[in-house]
Amino acid sequence: MLTQEQIDDHVKAGKIAAEALQYGKSMIKPGGKVIEVLDKVEAKILELGGGIAFPAQISLNEFAAHSCSDINDKTVFDKQIVKLDVGAHVNGRIADNALTVGLSGEHEDLIKASREALDNVLKEIKIGMTLSEIGKIVQETIESYGFKPVRNLSGHGLGNFNIHVSPSIPNFENGSNFKLEEGMVIAIEPFASSGAGMIKEKGEASVFTLRDDVNVRDPITRKVLGTIRKYKGLPFAKRWLEKEFGEKKTAFALRRLKFSGALTAHKPLADASSGMVSQAEHSVIILEKPIVFTRI
Repeated sequence: MLTQEQIDDHVKAGKIAAEALQYGKSMIKPGGKVIEVLDKVEAKILELGGGIAFPAQISLNEFAAHSCSDINDKTVFDKQIVKLDVGAHVNGRIADNALTVGLSGEHEDLIKASREALDNVLKEIKIGMTLSEIGKIVQETIESYGFKPVRNLSGHGLGNFNIHVSPSIPNFENGSNFKLEEGMVIAIEPFASSGAGMIKEKGEASVFTLRDDVNVRDPITRKVLGTIRKYKGLPFAKRWLEKEFGEKKTAFALRRLKFSGALTAHKPLADASSGMVSQAEHSVIILEKPIVFTRI
């Protein structure tokens, strides 16, 4: 069970994450640079007194998650469907939220589908609700718009300095009778797809997590690992290391660490049939009166 101090930390993190998300949304306009939005959102989290729970991510069109600029990314906004995913923490207590912006005007129903699915779950969420009941609401809402929920992406529990803990919150009726318990902290994260409703890895990872600490001999990798340890087990962006160590040293160190099995690589995730994807997300503390703590 959470202490009041831990609840307060989540709530503080939620306010920071929500403000940073809306700040990022205000910059998603044709001609803007993706990398600039990511950098400014992360700077905003720090300015507001939070820690970065994971690298801010912008996933375009068929990409659903884990898209994060490298240091030389030149991508600009045009007519894409844009997912912005932002997380902050206070003393390790995490808040995670996301939204979708359509720049072409062609995907408004797809955006509404994921957002309404989230809203419908939040209207019903309570202690004792089963995971399958949550998934059913998400699935029925998204399918009512003529789209598919993404079945192999899910919401998740939020731990202390741990962005993904149990339970996994399904986006379809999966038959699970697991019930939400008082004191759980979860992120509810519907994804709607105009394509397959299943995602697959596509492209190279630019987000990593230190899975197992290791001893390394060469000085370059040792220095890079020293910085990675400062993230306290939370995901980090390759771009962060490139700013500190340069591209060549970062690439060398990451190769060594991946070879040693120390890192988990989070590759970009795209719809299996290249359908467009939308996302909506809020974080919730399950109490007698649940707290949606990323809602402004």
